[in-house]
Amino acid sequence: MKIANIDLGPRPVLLAPMEDVTDIGFRLLCKRFGASMVYTEFVSAEALVRSVKATERKLAISDDERPVGIQIYGRSVDAMVEAARIVEQARPDLIDLNFGCPVKKVAGKGAGAGMLQNIPLMLEITREVVKAVSLPVTVKTRLGWDASHIIIPELAEQLQDCGISALTIHGRTRAQMYTGEADWGPIADVRRNPRIKIPIIGNGDITTPEQARRAFELYGVDAVMVGRATFGRPWIFKEIRDCLDLGPGAPPPLTTDEKIDVLLEQLRINVERIDEYRGILHTRRHLAATPVFKGIADFRPTRIAMLRAETTAGLTAIIEQARQMLARRDNTQAPQ
Repeated sequence: MKIANIDLGPRPVLLAPMEDVTDIGFRLLCKRFGASMVYTEFVSAEALVRSVKATERKLAISDDERPVGIQIYGRSVDAMVEAARIVEQARPDLIDLNFGCPVKKVAGKGAGAGMLQNIPLMLEITREVVKAVSLPVTVKTRLGWDASHIIIPELAEQLQDCGISALTIHGRTRAQMYTGEADWGPIADVRRNPRIKIPIIGNGDITTPEQARRAFELYGVDAVMVGRATFGRPWIFKEIRDCLDLGPGAPPPLTTDEKIDVLLEQLRINVERIDEYRGILHTRRHLAATPVFKGIADFRPTRIAMLRAETTAGLTAIIEQARQMLARRDNTQAPQ
């Protein structure tokens, strides 16, 4: 599958752009484990235009993670165009327009999924950004504002006519936020539309390798994008790729020790590439969500200490303590 001239190979699996999640350390690990393409945290166009340093830092990318996309959001044509031109100087492989973020501080101000209530403005922004940059431009959006306004079949055609190179569809409305189940039916309808020539990427509730495989088989999408299931679990891309490419002959999944080693490496990369304080903060979110430590008896005090640690040495020691707790649990559960 190709997005413009970017060859992502057969049945690509992409890492979704997520605020406070898809920092450079996490992206590098996801890429190593088989992510076909990764995205930065989403970037505020207005903050980028105002040269807010924290926002500008999000544009830092590495050649080791390519292909990589930078996603921007905003509610003004001028700001989105200027931000896209700034982003182009950071040399990503593509620019993605966020018309799907449902959170109040974004959608409530008319950006992100808020654009689903102002389709003319959404289309104008898309057309003008496509004209302003030489990079491929893609869009990520939702089915519609609410269940009474499932507009993605017509919207997909309109966005394609604006010149985008691919469309990612999250199978929920803005009103759903992240609740309920993602509905892939409308995504399949878009993919089956003979007028749609650009790649269609499906997103929503891909939490297991089998769900990714079924998304390709049942809904005919060109690619799948994985979001929340990656938290503290960058190796999910290996599990999905093994399922898609190797099936029953796939090698065994990573051991618990190997997974803990990956989390420690993520901490090291974040500290080296950002700084100790912010590197730890970025890693904490993944440690809080990772399935590795679930099921350990009396783990709450250790988890609290893990999420309060302020030094690399201190956090590493707590993670190693959790490793020992897992080893004792597994030894106790092993058949005698």
